[in-house]
Amino acid sequence: MSAGFLSRIALRRDASVQAIARLLVPQGEGLQYAAAHHLLWSLFGDDPDRARDFLWRQTEPGHFMVLSHREPADSHGLFDIESREFAPRLKEGSRLRFLLRANATVDRKTPGRVRSQRHDVVMDALHKIPSDDRAAVRDGVVLTAMTAWLERQGQRAGFELDAGALGIEGCDVLRIPRARGQGKATFGVVDATGVLRVTDPALFTPVLMQGFGRARAFGCGLMLIRPAH
Repeated sequence: MSAGFLSRIALRRDASVQAIARLLVPQGEGLQYAAAHHLLWSLFGDDPDRARDFLWRQTEPGHFMVLSHREPADSHGLFDIESREFAPRLKEGSRLRFLLRANATVDRKTPGRVRSQRHDVVMDALHKIPSDDRAAVRDGVVLTAMTAWLERQGQRAGFELDAGALGIEGCDVLRIPRARGQGKATFGVVDATGVLRVTDPALFTPVLMQGFGRARAFGCGLMLIRPAH
């Protein structure tokens, strides 16, 4: 049974679309992700009350991987779309190589506050280190923080990381302009790759469809998987 659809999506290269490409894919990473947030909605926004039910990742400007519950529908003729049913055949013990772009956070209680405060796991770990020492230990801190975060994700999502298999391909801060010029939304983004072992397929696939971490509306949370040999 299909869990959804995995699609490779790109803006068409013909002249009519390229004439407005700068509007659809503006210069600057933050502006691109803000535009893509709206642009990809055009493929799924069949109802004004529809809740977002897809995850996406920009692979290069104007090019995306999208995991969705519904097949994308290009009513405006803007995209080249290759879709296939997403129906992973998994069992307990299946080993998968994965690629994940995540906004990884942790909620912590703060004295004097009723609500927990959300912290980026990497920034949270770095702030515990003297500022003069952070640059020298940053790579190790990112790896340790993301390993611990993914292990916690695995406990709720039915997987375990292969020991020593996690790699960090990038760690950056994304700044997304807010509507009506109200500043910017700022959050950390980590690109991680590694190998995991499925411990509970019935848990893993639904969480895979929901995504991991925060900022899923802005290109985070999609875990791409393939068999590990």
